[in-house]
Amino acid sequence: MIPGRSYLVGLSIRLTPLTDPDFRPFSRRLVWLAADGDGNPVGSAFLRLNSRKSHSHLAEFELNVHPAERRRGVGSRLLDAVVGAARDHDVRTLLADARVGSSADRFLQHHGFGVGLTLVYARLRLASVDITELEAIAGAEPPGYHLVSWAGVVPEEWVQTFTDARAGMNDAPTGGIEYGEDAWDVERTRHAAQVIEQRGERLGTVAAVDESTGAIAGFTELVVPGDGKGEAQHYGTAVLPAHRGHGLALWMKAEQIRQVRARFPDLDALLADTVSTNTPMQRINTRLGYRPTHTDNRRTLDLCTN
Repeated sequence: MIPGRSYLVGLSIRLTPLTDPDFRPFSRRLVWLAADGDGNPVGSAFLRLNSRKSHSHLAEFELNVHPAERRRGVGSRLLDAVVGAARDHDVRTLLADARVGSSADRFLQHHGFGVGLTLVYARLRLASVDITELEAIAGAEPPGYHLVSWAGVVPEEWVQTFTDARAGMNDAPTGGIEYGEDAWDVERTRHAAQVIEQRGERLGTVAAVDESTGAIAGFTELVVPGDGKGEAQHYGTAVLPAHRGHGLALWMKAEQIRQVRARFPDLDALLADTVSTNTPMQRINTRLGYRPTHTDNRRTLDLCTN
């Protein structure tokens, strides 16, 4: 695809590549706008390319077509543009999320996308939390561990061990998707938190510390809207393999819920998503009061064979 050139769709729809200002240190986006003969937007597509070498074989995309313009080939042509650009950038696997059973899910299946994994989304309504149970879980300190917490960027005293603890995510279930090694260093750890602050949101972290070594054994992160209202999103919970089986994930998440209720009394709910095969985390969420809301398929297209 040649930047700046328009592509005709049928007789009256035109695709125009656009420049997307959403540039990030580890990724960038390509964008296409579909418009009718009068210049009215009827659809769009966004392709996010990974800049990290370990993830450059993967690219995620979003595709939207106005409901009144569907079934005219607009979505298929936008997808053609996405696939062509992905090939031009040596992407091997395309990823897209769609609600299970939705028209988007059927569209992707029709175009050869398989299911790489399924995500289960759940919501905890803070007003319905069993406070007595929550306090009991948060107060049941596993022997040999204690909790620390911070808001925003990790304090300097914890930055290296917190970065090391992110390895606890390396064996998280990924279905049939080969994500590759997700390496973290101190710079990336700080930058990830700074990006959240720049968006005007609030990051909170609770971590379990191994008292025999002073190192972080696990952590859980939550991002709260800047105004402290609405819904907060879990960003990740992980425990290093050597420290599993002690109830650390349940303990950390219970303490995080306790803290967020105290700090943000106007917050409505917490949102979480887990891979459908991650039954231990689903059991933890259920015990804490999270209730499933919907499931998404993360669909994949292998560009090496298609």
